[in-house]
Formats: sequence, C-alpha cells, structure tokens
Amino acid sequence: MNKVVLILVACMVFSCGSKKEAARKKDPRKTNTERVVIQEKSEDKPVIREPQEHTTTTETNMPISSTEDYIATFSAIAQEEMRLYGIPASITLAQGILESNSGKGRLSVEANNHFGIKCHDWTGDRIHHDDDASQECFRKYIDAKYSYRDHSLFLTTRSRYSKLFDLKKNDYKGWAKELKAAGYATDRKYPDKLISLIERYDLDKFDEAVVGYKYEETVASNRTGNTTYTVVKGDTLYSISKKYNMTVKELQDMNGLRDNALSIGQELLIKPL
Repeated sequence: MNKVVLILVACMVFSCGSKKEAARKKDPRKTNTERVVIQEKSEDKPVIREPQEHTTTTETNMPISSTEDYIATFSAIAQEEMRLYGIPASITLAQGILESNSGKGRLSVEANNHFGIKCHDWTGDRIHHDDDASQECFRKYIDAKYSYRDHSLFLTTRSRYSKLFDLKKNDYKGWAKELKAAGYATDRKYPDKLISLIERYDLDKFDEAVVGYKYEETVASNRTGNTTYTVVKGDTLYSISKKYNMTVKELQDMNGLRDNALSIGQELLIKPL
C-alpha cells in the first residue's frame, strides 16, 4: 500500500514539473510573437509612390469658359514655346483661340488638339472629325500642352514655313501674313483674324516679355520700291492721309480703293515722307 502511495505522489510531482517546463518553453514563443508585432508597427511608414508618367488631370485640361480663361491657361506654355522655337507667343495663342474656339471646340475638348493638326504620319491616338472632308483623321493628345509642342514642331520642321523665321520674333503682323502665304490656312482673312485677336486681347505683351522689348512697326519699301504702310487697329483713311500729308482721294486712287473700308494688316501704298 505504501508503495502505491509513493508511486502516485511521484507521478503527481513529475506531472507538475512537466507543466512548469512546458510553461517555461511557451514563454520564449510568447516573447517572439510580441516582438514580431512591434516590428510590424515600426515598419508601418507611408509609402512614397513614383508619379505616373502620363496623367489626364492637369490644369490645361480644366474646362475653359471664356477667351480670357484660355489666355490665362495657355499664355505661359506659348511663351515657353517661343523661347524654345522662336514662334511669337501672340501668334500661337491667337491661332489656338481661333482654331479651338477658345478651347471649346470638339477637337480641343475631346482630343486636346488646339490647332487642328491632322494625322499624317501620326502613330498615336486619333479622332475623326468633319473638316475639309467627312470624318478626317486628327491627332489626339493626352494633354493640351503636347498640342502646343506639336504646333511648334509642325512649323519648324517643314521647309515651306522657313521664311517665318527670317522675321523678328515679335513681328506678329509679319508672321500672320507669312502663315497665310505659306499655305497654313486657305481663309484669305486668316491674317486679319489673327491680328485682330492679338490686338483685341493685347497678346503681343507676351512676346515683349520674352524678347524684352516691344516691336515698333516702321514704314517700309516693297519690292517695287514703293513705300507701304500696314493698317493697324484704329486707322482710317483720313488719319493715314493726314499722317503722310495726302488727301483721302489720293490714298484711294493710289491703292485702287472704291470706299473707305480698311482691314487690320492691309498694306497701303503711300507717298514717301
């Protein structure tokens, strides 16, 4: 009987020792688990993501409600293009305003194409739009600023526009006329429209800011040796005739004019001073 009691006591002691030993073995694992949790918290830092290469949410893609908004949005881009490629910012802006309807035309809204540049050898996205013919192919840009860059490349890489770059950078009247002469547009009033926009919205101030001085128009002699004058905003036959000591009739006769109508950018033969 005593032996049985001793065996039972021994078993109980061994069992308790085993539980204590098991508890001691579990403690390191508990400590390790807590350490892992702390480590995870210490690494919980904000992740810095690289910006995507292309994005369609930019200031140049925001809705434009007026021509003034258009100018405010794109004037800095036009000036940068002028610095890089020598194209007057005033001309670029006036063309953008005219051809995109101040950013509200379909091509500008749906394709960010502000200059009506067609596909030609374009390999990027496209949009089809009625123009000279039905459903012609036009270039589509992810951002309007790329339309401005393509406009610069379009003029600088085609030989027919080379004469433009013989003109002063801020001679917007000369640029408007030469664009038409080079075949940029078929509308015979295209130069007048550009000049009118430039003078209405004082777009030449952006040219002046880039080159550092205001362009001063001078009376010049044409190829035949005759002296010519380019009509500017506010001119009348009477004011021009007085300026050059002529009568209105003399001015009309010299230029074959039947009435007093003048257009901005029109060249008139005058008597030399």
